[in-house]
Amino acid sequence: MRVLHRLLNLVLAGAAVAASPGSAQAATLQISPVMVDLPAHANATGLTLRNSGSTPIYGQVRVYRWSQSGGEDTLTPTQEMVASPPLIEIGAGAEQLVRLVRTSPAASNVEQSYRILIDELPEPDAAPSNGVAIRLRYSVPVFIDPGSGSTGQPNLAWHLRHADAGWTLEVANTGARRAQIAGVEIVDGAGHAFPINRGLLGYALAGSMRQFQLALPRSVDLNGTLTVRAAVNAQQTEAAVLSH
Repeated sequence: MRVLHRLLNLVLAGAAVAASPGSAQAATLQISPVMVDLPAHANATGLTLRNSGSTPIYGQVRVYRWSQSGGEDTLTPTQEMVASPPLIEIGAGAEQLVRLVRTSPAASNVEQSYRILIDELPEPDAAPSNGVAIRLRYSVPVFIDPGSGSTGQPNLAWHLRHADAGWTLEVANTGARRAQIAGVEIVDGAGHAFPINRGLLGYALAGSMRQFQLALPRSVDLNGTLTVRAAVNAQQTEAAVLSH
């Protein structure tokens, strides 16, 4: 049975980390690369996992199809790409190659998006701990190029919406590739700039729409032209924003 997993904070270009209860330990797993771009004709690639700590690391590697629905990120288990090995044991100071293999390569006119989730697991047969153990999760984005038949660029439309719950920035991407959005600020009709974030805000995937909740003051002047300034795929962009 296919189960949809909605993740509200898939906003990191590299490894995203989550913690859960168990004895406190520092993160020692290093992943390379932290984002994978796979050519359309390629059927396989790999991730190198390196343990820089003094104790073994055990983990599980899973592949999810990454899409956006209703303005949110959605992860769906998939067999379109598989990870080998799915269970890992990396000794102190050692490294492990995890191969990512496409099982049913198919041409597409838009970029395909996946997430590789790597969860640290407790040591086998480890005794329960009375302390707090940190279990880390790493999320690596994988993008498959749409091929030569595509323009290869995002095409964004920006909308700013206000309701009782607050402000929402809606980014619709009708292009063939994702838009990685960072360093966002809104400039209102009076020319006042309101910084939204300094780092990565998130992605608008190819052919999808993504919504972001914003904290803007009531003093925002909605008369005149609103503008968004952002780094889109590391390129500075300025565009008009429609308000609703």
